[in-house]
Amino acid sequence: MSTTRPAGIFIWYELMTADSAAAIEFYSHVVGWTAAAMPSSGVPYTLLSSGGVNAGGVLQLSPEMCAAGVPECWIGYIGVADVDAMIERLKAAGGVVHRAPEDIPTVGRFAVVADPHGAAFQIMTPISKEPLPEIAPDAPGHVGWRELHAGNADEAWTFYSELFGWTKDMAVDMGPMGVYQTFATGGAPVGGMMTKPAHFPSAFWAYYFTVPTLDAAIERVKARGGQLLNGPHEVPGGSFIANCMDPRGAMFSLVSRSR
Repeated sequence: MSTTRPAGIFIWYELMTADSAAAIEFYSHVVGWTAAAMPSSGVPYTLLSSGGVNAGGVLQLSPEMCAAGVPECWIGYIGVADVDAMIERLKAAGGVVHRAPEDIPTVGRFAVVADPHGAAFQIMTPISKEPLPEIAPDAPGHVGWRELHAGNADEAWTFYSELFGWTKDMAVDMGPMGVYQTFATGGAPVGGMMTKPAHFPSAFWAYYFTVPTLDAAIERVKARGGQLLNGPHEVPGGSFIANCMDPRGAMFSLVSRSR
């Protein structure tokens, strides 16, 4: 988590949960992660890795956070050159600041924010300038896709592309569901966005964890008390996906080149 890539790229993924021990057991079984406690100044934090490379982390929510209504969820970090400067741009573009910029010793400066329609994410300027390890798009145990269920896809595109320099890639017409617009952050497409269905209560980001085979991973989800919400489906490009929920209600997704 202490390294960075060029600004505008997703650099980290974090599960916020009130029961980190149960979450670590669940996701280690489902995705195959190895867990290791991160030395900290007092906030319990666990690093999740695959193939010897860090893939994300688990933050133990404090009683105060739970009382304040912080939901159990996965959240992504977007790297920026200057968190404080980006906050001003984000507010001017209609974004919301949920947690003002602050420093994490030895790691970097971060802020918790949301786009104009409420989809939450974090921005961070890491201390270290060393490049992150190059991870293949289909590497097991890592995020293989990022997906925004937007309040309004056109408005969301303007917001994110102007702030982070994202570029459009392939667009897929899904009929009554609208257009699914994929985007790139300096290379091949890394995610997509679409206007959320009307029955979804709010906009949100979804993250797809890559697994060797999808059907086996779905069975592992069910065996540990999780739920299959949607899928499996084949998507353009030949991958298979499923949308799931962990036992405490955090949504996540799975992707694989094989059923």
